[in-house]
Amino acid sequence: MSRIKDFYNKYLSRINAYWLVTIGFLALTFTVGDSNLYKRYTYDEKIRSLEKEIKHYQKEIEVNSKKLNDLHTDKEGLERFAREEYFMKKPNEDVYIIKSK
Repeated sequence: MSRIKDFYNKYLSRINAYWLVTIGFLALTFTVGDSNLYKRYTYDEKIRSLEKEIKHYQKEIEVNSKKLNDLHTDKEGLERFAREEYFMKKPNEDVYIIKSK
């Protein structure tokens, strides 16, 4: 029992008990439980990465919807798309496919 009294007299007697309880409560709050600092940080990182993905896919949707609109409205664009993607050709026409490395 004398060790506890010595420890208390040496270190803890100068600290107010309310401060000690407050510090202990804050330490437990920030390190233990479902909303500790590490988990909050990882969740925030995940949210930021998902927001970047959302922006990327929104830009991709805009580009693809513009291409789709062009295909619906422009006959020459539709022919060009069919030639490039599906290797279609007109009658009496030769098509040469050149693939670069």
